Amino acid sequence: ALPSSATKPIPVQVPMPAEVTERFLEVRLTQSGDIVCVIEVLSPKNKRSGIGRETYQTKRQKILQSQTNLIEIDLLRGGEPMPVLVTIEASYRVLVSRSHSRPAADLYAFALTEPLPTIPIPLLAEDAEPVVDLQAVLNDIYTRARFDLSIDYKQSLKPALSEDETTWVKTTLAKTPQDN
Repeated sequence: ALPSSATKPIPVQVPMPAEVTERFLEVRLTQSGDIVCVIEVLSPKNKRSGIGRETYQTKRQKILQSQTNLIEIDLLRGGEPMPVLVTIEASYRVLVSRSHSRPAADLYAFALTEPLPTIPIPLLAEDAEPVVDLQAVLNDIYTRARFDLSIDYKQSLKPALSEDETTWVKTTLAKTPQDN
């Protein structure tokens, strides 16, 4: 038995490492398994300074130095955009970098009030490029995942929306039935 003068423990929680799974899509050749195109959707970790950004930039640099095509989808308003050799002011971006035409690449830059672009998926240089309507894909995911039930559109955003964007959001939400 402990003496009565013993210090009693205080229940606490210890920090646990957060396991974050970074997802991406690889398009491979059926015959050889070689990677033809990598499609990355950036996460907040990729856009904040620190190890997450450094790790992604290393991966990005390896892809850009290879024969692999890269599609980089940035739908995050906050954080530092991935570097390109021109200053572009846009909240959202999609980079399509074809291995056979580097350092040239296509950057689709757009605002919240604009639909996501339809983009080509680069394969081998001699192959026709299929196109993907990103807005249709996002709409389908939103509907299937029932995000209308789980996203709180009333919370404040960082960075804050402009007046025009706030008006656009309110108008768009007024047209859409919300359970929130």
